[in-house]
Amino acid sequence: MDIKKELWGTTSCGKEIYRYTLTNSNGASVQLSSVGAGIVSIRVPDREGNLADVVLGYPDPMSYFADGPCAGKVPGRYANRIALGKFTLDGKEYTLPVNNGPNHLHGGPQGFQNKVWESRIDGDAVEFLYDAEDGEMGYPGALKAVARYEWSEENDLRLTLTARCDAPTIVNLTNHAYFNLNGEGSGDILSHILQLNASEYLPTDDTLIPQGESVPVAGTPMDFVTPKAIGRDIKEDFPALKYGKGYDNCWVIDGAEPGQIQTAALLYSPESGRTLEVLTTQRGVQVYTGNWLAGCPVGKCGRSYNDYEGVAIECQNFPDAPNKPDYPSPVLRPGETYEQAIIFAFGVRE
Repeated sequence: MDIKKELWGTTSCGKEIYRYTLTNSNGASVQLSSVGAGIVSIRVPDREGNLADVVLGYPDPMSYFADGPCAGKVPGRYANRIALGKFTLDGKEYTLPVNNGPNHLHGGPQGFQNKVWESRIDGDAVEFLYDAEDGEMGYPGALKAVARYEWSEENDLRLTLTARCDAPTIVNLTNHAYFNLNGEGSGDILSHILQLNASEYLPTDDTLIPQGESVPVAGTPMDFVTPKAIGRDIKEDFPALKYGKGYDNCWVIDGAEPGQIQTAALLYSPESGRTLEVLTTQRGVQVYTGNWLAGCPVGKCGRSYNDYEGVAIECQNFPDAPNKPDYPSPVLRPGETYEQAIIFAFGVRE
């Protein structure tokens, strides 16, 4: 594995931003950035063997700060939404900044995705470290988070997310990369075929906060148990699709058990032949079809992306779990280690 490190830019406060390129012996590569421990690029072959970049992103490192799409980055301390920016832990209520309608999203405006992480090459891996202070964005306890990326000869990108704290807190980490298996800037992903290993999903209110228990997808546009085109039902008159202008929901992964790797999703482009299998130890998978990409910074293709030009497959705990005692607990206590894995496994189909 060839790994190159380069200085990619410097913030106005003088913080250096590094970019890492991991290239396997087949020439397939991944680029990572210390802004939000983000995935900047993934170049993998199509069925003809032609390499293309299948991840949405920006040529200017400064565009990654406070971008609406949160492109490619690791949001935190709590990915996804917390209702009304409030939760109670051990009898004490905490208030977080509201930055998505009435709710708190992705750790707030100064979440992990908008920070420059420390970084290093560690053998055949690249590691990013972020130290969050006690009280940062309203969260209790200091938290040390690590994102470790490994790229294989088989075009598998493995992300291991770990965290430790010095006081009880909540944590939910994921990666927010947007994929277009025809290549970024090539048009929308509505003809991509998606299959989810999930027979239930979490219905939400109109602010995308889950209302409670999961319900079966059978007989609804949320059913991806059998593979189908993302765009087939996206315009249906169905609450979830109207609330988010497309898919932006959390599905419950079938057979998920703590610490066990399980397939969450399979994505396939009939046009390019590229496939992506997403595997994880997480309990849920948020699928977001890029419904609000328009107006984002200029992309690597030389223009801003339009809505539906990428799909994010975010393996994570359930949204608003801090306020839902029946959901898997997001609480991390001193002496414990939060550890989750996500694998993006790329391939081709004839």
